This record gives sequence, C-alpha cells and structure tokens, in this order.
Amino acid sequence: MEQLKARIEAVLFTTAQALSIKEIADILNEEDVDKVEEAMLELIMDYASREGALEIDDENGYILQVKEEHMDIVEKLCPVELKPAVLRTLSVIALKEPIRQSDLKELRGSTAYEHVQELLGKGLISRTRDKNGRSYNLRTTPKFAEYFKLKGDTRSLAKLLEIDKGIKEKENETGN
Repeated sequence: MEQLKARIEAVLFTTAQALSIKEIADILNEEDVDKVEEAMLELIMDYASREGALEIDDENGYILQVKEEHMDIVEKLCPVELKPAVLRTLSVIALKEPIRQSDLKELRGSTAYEHVQELLGKGLISRTRDKNGRSYNLRTTPKFAEYFKLKGDTRSLAKLLEIDKGIKEKENETGN
C-alpha cells in the first residue's frame, strides 16, 4: 500500500488539475480502482495528520495543494494565476485605461465587479473615484507591467495591437 500511496502522490504532485480516482488509476495502470481509492484516503489522512503546508483537496477530484493559510508565501514566489474571464476583463482595462468601472460593466457584464475585486487584490489594477464620485476609474499598475513583462506603457501596447489588427484586416481584404 505504501508504494501505491507514493505513486499516487507523484501523480498529484505532477498534475495541475484535479483528477478522479479512475483517472489516477488509469495513469498508474492500476486496474483495481478500489485499491487506489483506499490508498488515496490513507494518503489524505497522512497529510492531515502531519499538519504540514500541503493538503489533498477532494472537492472536484483530487489535487495536491498548499493550504490556504500559507498562500501568502506562494503568491510572493509564484506568478499570479488568472481565470480566462478575469484575464479578459484585465485586457479591457489595460487597452482602454483609464476606464470607468461603470463602462467596464457595460462591456464585460455584471461579473466585472467581481473581477475588479480580484484584480485589485492581486495588485494588478488600481481604482480611484472619478470626478463626480459615482464611479471609479481603473488603471493597470506597475505590477501588471512586471507580470506581463511589458516595457513602456499600455498605450504603446494598444497602438501595437491596433497596428497589428489593421495589417491583418488589409491581408484579409487582399486575400494574402
């Protein structure tokens, strides 16, 4: 059983996504799914009993992860991971900055408010009240430029993207 637990641990350490017991069994070429499930439960208990920084989460499959109370360390050492929808919202902010939060909501929908909170929390954008005090103006921060390894400002990036867009449109028109 110890050898099977070690092999399961290797799978969980290597994967970046939650896996089902069946998927883990398939990866290990293990035909006895019940044996894999039993080893997994023992492995979960092993992690829980040693009170370390790692845990096996089983909410949507099984995945090895850092416990929530240690995430501040991970965020200092590892790049920020953004969900695709949040990344699209960040792209709109970067390309149209400064953008009013109310305008962002019109472009991205009501979930943009949640995205803004997440981006503020990760330090990728800043928010200031606009002149009338009813909405906020959103801008990217130096951490945004650092994260995406951008040199210069985002206006330069926007101009480059527009130039690239214009070139592609001309190519499509001419059939090249």
